[in-house]
Amino acid sequence: MTSLIPHICKRATFAVAALTLTATMAIAQPVTDNVQRLLDRDDTVFLMLDHQAGLMQIVNDIDPTQLRRNVAAMGKAAEFFGIPVIASTSVPEGPNGPLVPEVLENAPSATVINRAGPINAWDDDAIRAAVEATGRNTVVISGILTSVCVAFPAIEMAAEGYYVIAAIDASGDYSDLASQTTIARLQQAGVVVESTFSILSQVHDSWDEQNTPLMAEAYSLVTPEYGAVLESFFAQPRN
Repeated sequence: MTSLIPHICKRATFAVAALTLTATMAIAQPVTDNVQRLLDRDDTVFLMLDHQAGLMQIVNDIDPTQLRRNVAAMGKAAEFFGIPVIASTSVPEGPNGPLVPEVLENAPSATVINRAGPINAWDDDAIRAAVEATGRNTVVISGILTSVCVAFPAIEMAAEGYYVIAAIDASGDYSDLASQTTIARLQQAGVVVESTFSILSQVHDSWDEQNTPLMAEAYSLVTPEYGAVLESFFAQPRN
């Protein structure tokens, strides 16, 4: 009987350790309660960060021209459906360069905030105030670089309770590896990672006569092949 005591104690110690580890892992898990729901455009704000001409030169994980087209498509849809757009640049007078024209050409109502210092846009009081002023809880973030300008604010906003979506192909990074590791980090933090086309479709919600031309153009920017769909549509006789 005495010889069994050490074994029982070891088992008890192991069980306690296992329970402690399980509890710790549960606490460390990201808050992902909202990941399965689709966005509500009436609760959404687009946060476009550091889409600057200089930074565009170091994007290697996506064709920069396509990146620009995706940004344009998101801006176009946001303007049409009245989704607030907050754009920001980091020291635009420096090497990062000015905001690319696709943002304001397609979303002329956008609020533009030039940051003088903070790398993490969420550390900028003006950006935080602009987002809070919309009263919206769903934030679609895009930017350059994905691993910094998108990841930093996205992770912190998700931790504060915002439903955050990273528009991954309206963002760019210096390498595929940097992009892939960032996607993993975002998902661990409870950030939803989506394509521009998916985001546009959720914003669009339903075809009608008013939004068909605009959204067809937006989809064609994201995937030029969609132009073939337009050709077949407009070739049909109209009553």
